[in-house]
Amino acid sequence: MTNRLNMTRRSLLRTGAAGFAAASLGLVAGRASAQATKVALQLSWLHSVQFAGSYIALDRGWWAEGGLDVSLLSGGPNAPVEPPVVAGSALMGISAADYTAAAVEQGAPFRILGVAMQKNPFVIASLPANPVNTPADLAGKRIGMALANTPVLQALCTLNGLDINTIKIVPTQYSPQPLLTNEVDCLLCWETDLPVAMAVEGIESVTMLMADHGYALHSQTYIATQDSLTNRRAELVALMRGEVRGWDAYRTDTDAAVDLTLRMFPDAGLDLETQRLQAARQVPLMFSDLTDANGFGWWSDETVTANIETLALLGRKVTPDLWDRSILEEVYGN
Repeated sequence: MTNRLNMTRRSLLRTGAAGFAAASLGLVAGRASAQATKVALQLSWLHSVQFAGSYIALDRGWWAEGGLDVSLLSGGPNAPVEPPVVAGSALMGISAADYTAAAVEQGAPFRILGVAMQKNPFVIASLPANPVNTPADLAGKRIGMALANTPVLQALCTLNGLDINTIKIVPTQYSPQPLLTNEVDCLLCWETDLPVAMAVEGIESVTMLMADHGYALHSQTYIATQDSLTNRRAELVALMRGEVRGWDAYRTDTDAAVDLTLRMFPDAGLDLETQRLQAARQVPLMFSDLTDANGFGWWSDETVTANIETLALLGRKVTPDLWDRSILEEVYGN
């Protein structure tokens, strides 16, 4: 196996309070005139096709058209999303509902302004010879996962009437190797990570998307502070408008989005085949009947209710006003 089978991911593969430590962050400057307003968008992870819609908006000058000079701040294991947004060094960040809820509990004045991933990307990955197709299939199985994700598995079990004690949790690194060497029967991971790594190596896997079994948790969400909503609305609208245009273009041609990503970040160690497969697998997570009807990033009152229920199972208590659709409504002219 190549080292493409060994991957790591921070923020969206565990739950818990968001750290508020300072982090050193790389910048990618956008094209803009000298009169443009400088703003930053904090990404949730290292540069890859996961953020290709933003790269398209930057590359095509759509933010510059809106009067913004946008910098994309790389995330990573030592670059949490929330601190630069709270501090004002980033106007907006890309987070997840559980991380935002944890930060709000600590006093952070965040609002969720948009939802990029309509379906949470967590899956249970298994092999065709011993598949997990439904939550009930987990009974008696050995699951490889980080122990920090136990609340996620417990939430899935609660939502589906399954006793978590019937599942043997095996602490593993974030790699498919334990599955391939029969140390475990399945893995808790992202649809766009370990299953993609196996597919690139010619290994077929079965993925059960947890979102299809009640695990409703908004991921890759856009967050900003209440102060920015009050005092920097025009900038937030322009920034989100560029995101919308970028992701709509991404959906039209994911291969072109991958090519752009590799051109922009030639030293990021990105593999063409892996990025193309990841890009394709993101589409059904990011677009839905809801976004087709209302536009990229949209959510409904019903999805908020479902998120609140799932967050409660994760130990996070939030109210519907955590979500603020007013920026998207301005983007779409509602």
